[in-house]
Amino acid sequence: MEDRRNIILAVLLTGLILFGWPYIAEQFFPAPPPAEKTAAAPAKTGGASTDGGDIATSSATAKAVALPAALAANPRVLIETPKLSGSINLEGARVDDLVLTTHRQELSKKSPPVRLFAPSGTENAYFARFGWTGNGATLPTDKTVWTADGKKLTPTTPVTLSWTNPEGQRFDIKLSIDEHYMISADQRFTNAAGLPTANVAPFGIISRKGQPKDATKGGSIFTQIHIGPIGVFNGEPNYDWGYKQVAEAPDGKVSFATTGGWNGMTDKYWLAALIPDQKVPVKAEFKSDSDYNWAHVRNAQLTAVEPGKSAAQTSRLFAGAKEFEELRGYTKTLGIPYLDYSIDWGWFWFIAIPFHRLLLWLFGVFGNFGVAIIALTLIVRTFMFPVANKQFASMAGMRAVQPKMKALQERYKDDKPKLQQEMMKLYQEEKINPLAGCLPILLQIPVFFALYKTLMLSVEMRHQPFALWLKDLSAPDPLTPVNLFGLLPFHPPAFLAIGALPILLGITMWLMQRLNPQPMDEVQKQVFSIMPWFLMFIMAPFAAGLQLYWVVSNLISIGQQKWLHARHPILREQMAKEEAEKNKAKA
Repeated sequence: MEDRRNIILAVLLTGLILFGWPYIAEQFFPAPPPAEKTAAAPAKTGGASTDGGDIATSSATAKAVALPAALAANPRVLIETPKLSGSINLEGARVDDLVLTTHRQELSKKSPPVRLFAPSGTENAYFARFGWTGNGATLPTDKTVWTADGKKLTPTTPVTLSWTNPEGQRFDIKLSIDEHYMISADQRFTNAAGLPTANVAPFGIISRKGQPKDATKGGSIFTQIHIGPIGVFNGEPNYDWGYKQVAEAPDGKVSFATTGGWNGMTDKYWLAALIPDQKVPVKAEFKSDSDYNWAHVRNAQLTAVEPGKSAAQTSRLFAGAKEFEELRGYTKTLGIPYLDYSIDWGWFWFIAIPFHRLLLWLFGVFGNFGVAIIALTLIVRTFMFPVANKQFASMAGMRAVQPKMKALQERYKDDKPKLQQEMMKLYQEEKINPLAGCLPILLQIPVFFALYKTLMLSVEMRHQPFALWLKDLSAPDPLTPVNLFGLLPFHPPAFLAIGALPILLGITMWLMQRLNPQPMDEVQKQVFSIMPWFLMFIMAPFAAGLQLYWVVSNLISIGQQKWLHARHPILREQMAKEEAEKNKAKA
């Protein structure tokens, strides 16, 4: 009994860590504010260095500039695509004004679109730029004012930015954009005749002030969603570095030597990534200083450009929503490796990715994400039915031999080796595998966590309604009795806002337990009796889409259990007999 008690306690503790710890830690152990650092070098306080190390603002203590004022301060080239709008700052050739026109900040249709990039000096400064590093030439900096040959960048009208230094050496950045979120930059340097050989290399940089509110803070390896620096180096996706880890690295910098791949910064739903020429060896970096973070890519070697000659290279910037099919499309058409792995699929990616594709297909069929989730649940449970049937059959067999096992335990209670031998003999005679009931549970664990990742990370589900009060399946269920279902004018904290779906989850789990044979051990009975209500609280802050999946899955399980009970009458008879004996003992 002691071993069983330890197992049950271990399971409960694991569940608490997997689902509850991130919320408990956020409420009761908030992270301390980051320590302020004093900027000591010009390359980390503004301007530019030979490696392009400019940051989001010129001073850690400077007052933030209002967004309209920042946008009006310099000449700009407009950006207009079906999914993006904004502008390019001709000072510094910065892509620093991007709005995702198909995604709103809030659920309301009057809510403004999501702003991804904002100019340097603003409160949420976040931008990218392309430039050069090297020697033998006066290089453009983040203060250089470029000349554009067009007024608007669209999928059909590329724009070239040009600047000529005092020595007559010319720099060109030909920008083009597709109908989604990919900007291509053809960077060309032309050395002037009569000048010495110049050694140059193009670079790209993404600079961000601070970090998003939902940046990775720690928690379970299963439930944690990576938010922060991210990249693919030498063919391997890298999720090892968060903002905090980069800040704590020596000199606040982490470097990678790679050929191919990309690096950038990811939010839960959005991504900004630099994508160099996939055939050129490059040095990729993540950097952090005080409240500023940036990703940087430059060629590993400089290119010698003789007088009168040119050197050109094409790199790219992805800036937009992590829409799965679009990301996969870039891998196929442009050869960008693992761009869809900017979605942190977790350990069970090989299950999560097919589930996500199936979910999107179902959404296309039904036109409602809630219905698509229900259909996905039915498909998954149908696929898992043989496993559930095997588990139930094993449980029925174990239950049926309980009287014989009790007799053996009484007979050999003082001889444990002999008891083990007789129990194994009993299993063989009855053709029962005591581990058969455990294996199906283990097989279901990766399926559940893959579905968790699928439903939590899908930007396609963001702000998608189901029915009635469920207007956003990516947010927690808002209908909670804590504020009398919205009649009281206050919003309870997340760990208390138990919506209707979590309540249904608890009730359906309780019903499932009532249909299952009750554990023989009293400690197990007590633990299992509180499990439904424990999970009700734990699941309350999660996305309503995940709650909907679990409720529907429980309802299917109840139906399956009813059917399996009918197929195993011996189990039903044994349960009735035990219940009668229990009532007789109480009397």
